[in-house]
Amino acid sequence: MLAPFMGFGPEAIDWFRGLEADNSKGYFEGTRAVWETQVRAPLERLLEELGEELGGSVKLFRPHRDVRFSKNKAPYKTHIAASFWHRGLAKGAGAGLYFHVSPEGVWIGGGMYAPETTQLQAVREQIAANLRRFRSIVEAPAFKRALDGGLEGEQLQRVPRGFPKDHEAAGYLKYRQFLAGREFPARFATGAAFYPGVLAVFRQLAPLIRFLNEPLNNSGRVRL
Repeated sequence: MLAPFMGFGPEAIDWFRGLEADNSKGYFEGTRAVWETQVRAPLERLLEELGEELGGSVKLFRPHRDVRFSKNKAPYKTHIAASFWHRGLAKGAGAGLYFHVSPEGVWIGGGMYAPETTQLQAVREQIAANLRRFRSIVEAPAFKRALDGGLEGEQLQRVPRGFPKDHEAAGYLKYRQFLAGREFPARFATGAAFYPGVLAVFRQLAPLIRFLNEPLNNSGRVRL
């Protein structure tokens, strides 16, 4: 039986700071041992534990940047990130859970970042038809305390077409994104509190994720 995840290695954050200062193959290869033992190996262990806990599909963001269409030719990302999605939906579709670790800090959260037009319409109709339930999720004091104030995301200036301007859910129907999360200091990732901290945030988000995914697909729910 593998030992529980106790955080990324103590050198992980300093390694990323070094990568920010010298984003080159020379730095990466010269310090590969730190990457392998302090970052990559702990990340793989973390994803294994979270995969067992959540029961969803995981998407790991690779360390290499796609520089084909970017003016910034730095070859490596200066953070690590992963997201978790319902098995019943295409990878990256619908609402999911996410975290990233960088020298600037840790962000743990999730929601729906860039829904397709049909998905967004389905979610808006879900909110309009179930406003009381939606408000019980996103306006709950515990939700706001755990998630840096609660629901966030880009919004339209007006109520979208197909809904009355004075609809009781008008404020929420304007949302184009449905996001919530919590920030932590970078060093949070290197301690034993990181894993339970991730789970605590994900558990607060779980009702919102389920609500957003219900009109898209009822299968493959995250086990939280």
